[in-house]
Amino acid sequence: MRTSTRPGRIRRFCMVSMSAAVAVSLAGVGAQAGAEPDAPVGPPVEAARVLPLPPELDQAFYRQLPDVLAAAAPGEVIAVRQVNLANFGLIPLNVDAWQVSYRSNDSRDQPISAVATLIKPRGVAPEPRKLLSLQIAEDSTAGYCTPSYALQHLSVAPLLGQIVAPGEFVFAQAALQQGWAVVIPDHQGPNSAYAAGPLGGRITLDGIRAATSFAPLEVGPNAPVGLYGYSGGSMPTGHAAELRATYAPELNIVGAAQGGVGADLGATLNMANNQATAGLVFAAVMGLAREYPEFAAFLDRNLDPLGKALVAVKSPLCVQYQSALFPFLNLKGLIRTQGDPLLDPVVAAMLEDTKLGKTVPDVPMFIWHSAWDEILPLGSTNDLVNTYCQNPDARVQFTRDHASEHIIAEVTGGPAALLWLRDRLDGVPAQPGCSTSDMPTMLATPGELPFLASVFGETAASFFGKPIGAW
Repeated sequence: MRTSTRPGRIRRFCMVSMSAAVAVSLAGVGAQAGAEPDAPVGPPVEAARVLPLPPELDQAFYRQLPDVLAAAAPGEVIAVRQVNLANFGLIPLNVDAWQVSYRSNDSRDQPISAVATLIKPRGVAPEPRKLLSLQIAEDSTAGYCTPSYALQHLSVAPLLGQIVAPGEFVFAQAALQQGWAVVIPDHQGPNSAYAAGPLGGRITLDGIRAATSFAPLEVGPNAPVGLYGYSGGSMPTGHAAELRATYAPELNIVGAAQGGVGADLGATLNMANNQATAGLVFAAVMGLAREYPEFAAFLDRNLDPLGKALVAVKSPLCVQYQSALFPFLNLKGLIRTQGDPLLDPVVAAMLEDTKLGKTVPDVPMFIWHSAWDEILPLGSTNDLVNTYCQNPDARVQFTRDHASEHIIAEVTGGPAALLWLRDRLDGVPAQPGCSTSDMPTMLATPGELPFLASVFGETAASFFGKPIGAW
């Protein structure tokens, strides 16, 4: 005798069918991402927002809870969401992109929240996909100036003074056009600690750990990794190269390129004192106080009323206004101490901690600097290279560009650095030892002009929706 189908049985059947469908769908996503069936499941991926929020309004993502951070390993991904990227906040980019919130360490090795942007080109690449870690020169002291916010579609950061991140984003697109994945860390950390290089080095290395563990990026733990950073991005890049052997020895970093190098912040401040770049360097002073408590206490005791007023005015600003407001400051004169304030033990200890050259990187280095750099002194970079090259194991290629100043030197030298990194990522060994050369312009680097033409052509095509990395 036939029995009637009961409502409860129908509901159970529907629930089982839906569960099976979801399981099949998730399995398909895992297969597309290259994940193994038994691979550990990471945090759920949130959908992209139509209107992105700056960190000040998005604290849950940008500042993970202390107990969550303490329970995570450095580089462990805690939260993930898709994002929509764009040129100058307006022209959408046809790529796959995510933001990851992960645990890193500050310069005292205490757990902190960190955020990075992960980008994958559309084209198919050999496994594992190569990875470029691009440290953008944030050079700002507010959360809305971070690359993770400034590079998103409909971000207002480019309108509010973050002009460097959108400009340097073309170097990320050049890497994507080669089929590489890209990770862009917010290397100044949750407190926008501008110029705190050791902090940035740790956040950069942990960002690479996060990227190589994120299956949809298609970059495995053994993938070759390159580092790139200019000016404010040179500091985390250089410190990451120096820290790799002790902090993240498992990472397969095959080369590091840094230009317009911030090798010695004391020399930088001396150069900027009473000069046009004093406003930007004062922002670095504020950023360093956010990472070094003893230095913050020193400033609180010794900054004169004008200096404290400047801190209040400049703290919420991005790089364009940091640079434009209050140039020609007497930086040392704002500090009420006997003698040179840079010689105070607290200040000297902070400057020593942030100075590059304490360890010779165990990866090949490509270093370039304008001979006429008006922001970061050439002499400090000369000294850094000489320090490295006293070690017979050092591998350093150093170029001084004579037809440039600070900004132009990235335009002329950045493509040469990417070509050098391409060889390292392709497995071509770097030349042993050290070399120093002087060039009228680095545009004369073999292969650079055709490379530039290709990059600009592909970038222009992307304005009309062409998928980046698709051939």
